[in-house]
Amino acid sequence: MSVVAAAQSSVPSGALVTVTAVTKEFRQGQNQVRALEDVSLTIGQAEFVTIVGASGCGKTTLLSMMAGLVDPTSGTIAKDPRVSRRGGVGMVFQSPVLLPWRNVTGNVLAPAEIYGMDKKQAQVRATELLTQVELRGFEKSMPYQLSGGMQQRVAICRALLSDPPLLLMDEPFGALDALTRERMNLELQRIFLMGDKTVVLVTHSIEEAVFLSDRVIAMTPRPGRIAEEIRNELPRPRTVDTYESHLFTEYCGHVRKLVMGPGAQAIAA
Repeated sequence: MSVVAAAQSSVPSGALVTVTAVTKEFRQGQNQVRALEDVSLTIGQAEFVTIVGASGCGKTTLLSMMAGLVDPTSGTIAKDPRVSRRGGVGMVFQSPVLLPWRNVTGNVLAPAEIYGMDKKQAQVRATELLTQVELRGFEKSMPYQLSGGMQQRVAICRALLSDPPLLLMDEPFGALDALTRERMNLELQRIFLMGDKTVVLVTHSIEEAVFLSDRVIAMTPRPGRIAEEIRNELPRPRTVDTYESHLFTEYCGHVRKLVMGPGAQAIAA
């Protein structure tokens, strides 16, 4: 039995989100397109889950349904009351979508106005978060004065301001160059290890999925189904040396075969 196969295990107890037999269909012109089919998934407390798959496999649709932005066509999505409360879910998108007329602190504090948070407590929380992501000294900087990686750190701080138990991230580092993306992966891991947050990250990058996760959800091409859930036994904290390890390479190879489908080897040949 391979190391990867031996690492399979059940998800942790104490679920925050339970997805049961979910199917999602969209209408495109005269056609009905099935994005997801019969997807069941449990997101446990304080775990880092990555969802990886080819474009169009329904990864973002699944994340949007967890966030409550999209309803399933069939099936159910159940959430812990801590997630269902206002501010119980933080969301980070591929683009930082910062307000260009607000400085760094103003952008981080935006959810405080939406959720009616105490202003003084929100300010303290914003300062703590900016310190954690090493942005102290940039509080008054405008978005255009920041690098892409710094802008995404601001977006992460904004998503965490309400102290949500669940952080959903949709390809947040996809627009960054390779080196900045690796630095942001290390930064995100550090933030995760500092607290008790549950993170669900959608990504096209198999390496990113394996590096960050406790569990990798490998999706099939559309209609998206779960090909396999892989329990990731790579030790934490993970470093740049992790990319060179045999186990990391084995995980990546295993996930790649799952997401590319049975015809991938024939195409490559």
